[in-house]
Amino acid sequence: MRLPTGAELWPIAIFTVIFILLVDLMHRRQRWTARYPPGPMPWPVLGNLLHMDFQNMPAGFQKLRGRYGDLFSLQLASESVVVLNGLTALREALVKHSEDTADRPPLHFNDQLGFGPRSQGVVLARYGPAWRQQRRFSVSTMRHFGLGKKSLEQWVTEEARCLCAAFADHTGHPFSPNTLLDKAVCNVIASLLYACRFEYDDPRFIRLLGLLKETLKEEAGFLPMFLNVFPMLLRIPGLVGKVFPGKRAFVTMLDELLAEHKTTWDPTQPPRDLTDAFLAEVEKAKGNPESSFNDENLRTVVGDLFSAGMVTTSTTLSWALMLMILHPDVQRRVQQEIDEVIGQVQCPEMADQARMPYTNAVIHEVQRFADILPLGVPHKTSRDIELQGFLIPKGTTLITNLSSALKDGTVWEKPLCFHPEHFLDAQGHFVKHEAFMPFSAGRRSCLGEPLARMELFLFFTCLLQRFSISVPDGQPQPSDHGVFRALTTPCPYQLCALPR
Repeated sequence: MRLPTGAELWPIAIFTVIFILLVDLMHRRQRWTARYPPGPMPWPVLGNLLHMDFQNMPAGFQKLRGRYGDLFSLQLASESVVVLNGLTALREALVKHSEDTADRPPLHFNDQLGFGPRSQGVVLARYGPAWRQQRRFSVSTMRHFGLGKKSLEQWVTEEARCLCAAFADHTGHPFSPNTLLDKAVCNVIASLLYACRFEYDDPRFIRLLGLLKETLKEEAGFLPMFLNVFPMLLRIPGLVGKVFPGKRAFVTMLDELLAEHKTTWDPTQPPRDLTDAFLAEVEKAKGNPESSFNDENLRTVVGDLFSAGMVTTSTTLSWALMLMILHPDVQRRVQQEIDEVIGQVQCPEMADQARMPYTNAVIHEVQRFADILPLGVPHKTSRDIELQGFLIPKGTTLITNLSSALKDGTVWEKPLCFHPEHFLDAQGHFVKHEAFMPFSAGRRSCLGEPLARMELFLFFTCLLQRFSISVPDGQPQPSDHGVFRALTTPCPYQLCALPR
């Protein structure tokens, strides 16, 4: 067959351009309706990709909010996006319309890495029977193995002792706390998933943490988003392996750990951990092709819990220690409350939290101020909804700007300052504001919130009970918020932990 050449190519090229423009216009036609949220004019094909500040998306969205209002729209290639800002809009979308906004947009590059219709995990799973099944299983299983009970608290307390011992090994010398915090928090997740903990110097444990962080780095920034809005590029042979080598290696390591765990699993005995409980459900689901309980989904669920449960909590603890350095008066007041309520010998317990309003307020203010997941996880509408007078069509991706609630000047007295009194009333009692939503809200709120709150309280109080935290003179301080920024830059500070 003869290929077209020369002048014969012009009609084909013109037809192709016209076809692409028509498809592009079809995708953006909803923007022509009077009730669709306003937004910057998109370019053909690319949409508003050039309007995105991928280095600091919350700041970029704040500028667009100032121009277009609390709800504004973006077009990312063929994907229609609405950004939600402010407490009122966020709660209306996530709570009032919780079921209508509980879906997730697809991440097409995950399809090349084991994510599929029957292996969606729980964090990024589409809203439907499989998600409900896995959410219910994860929550009930974590409760069974100690979430809100003494057994898990004992695991966290024991891990806090190990973390304090590791801090004590650095007495008198500046060191970065981040790696130790990562290991401590990761061990709590490992206790739930594998009923075991790793020694901090275990090479396999160090590799697991390294691959987990590498995975999160690979998923952040412009390139993954670009591949997601132009998924046809993922068909280029070898591209996924080059762009996501850390994620592939992390998945392989999870497979190895799960294979080892299976060799010690006895289905006749009570489950030791979440993995055993999942394997028992896999046995029950044999012969049911619609079940989400299968080996592939076990890997995805375990990966979700590692990723969601480790980095956010350890990064928050890192911010907590840094803020104690920057605010020594707050550190002294926390330590005074610890001494009065717990003393310096007895280990902190969750029951102590109710008698420690100032410490509780400090931990909440760290979460508000650090704002480590400012945009949460994207949602998607499963039917047409009305928000703030605007009509949001079915299939629209929603970006929840949680930072706009955590830094809302109409709610917080000093929104851009670290101010624990935000969570205290005039009598010094702890109060929690509706605008405090670092775990999001509604049906897709973070399922690990109770565990994270337990870890933050016990690790933070144990460390300040044992040590006074300071920083060497001239040490630079971090200025950028966000868990992904923390992952992609060197550790911004070191500290000295002096025994009290």
